Amino acid sequence: MKANVLFFDRKPASEKPWTKTLWIYDFRTNQHFTLKNNSLKRSDLDDFVACYNPENRFERKATDRFHSFEYDDLLKRDKVNLDIFWLKDDSLEDSADLLAPDIIATEIAEDLEAALEQFSLIANDLK
Repeated sequence: MKANVLFFDRKPASEKPWTKTLWIYDFRTNQHFTLKNNSLKRSDLDDFVACYNPENRFERKATDRFHSFEYDDLLKRDKVNLDIFWLKDDSLEDSADLLAPDIIATEIAEDLEAALEQFSLIANDLK
């Protein structure tokens, strides 16, 4: 599972952008979750919740995984692309860090089987 999470406040339309700073938590680099063997647990999100600081988001602090980006800098990105990386992805740096092909293939098959099971349950519920 590879994803960044972006949060937006619902505000009325305005000619001047409401957003001055966008905070991004990189939850994908060097993380390895699968649907069956290493599924995402609530405790895996503890650091994100602490960084997000829902009690007072105006007192957020940057960490290795949590950074802010200024609106004007984001506009300068090619096509205002929000697919932003700043952490070094260990698996891209050294092929020795990659899992063995048979393990990767097994994990892909398990993820597909788990997804099929979930879709089957949904299809049954819709009948």
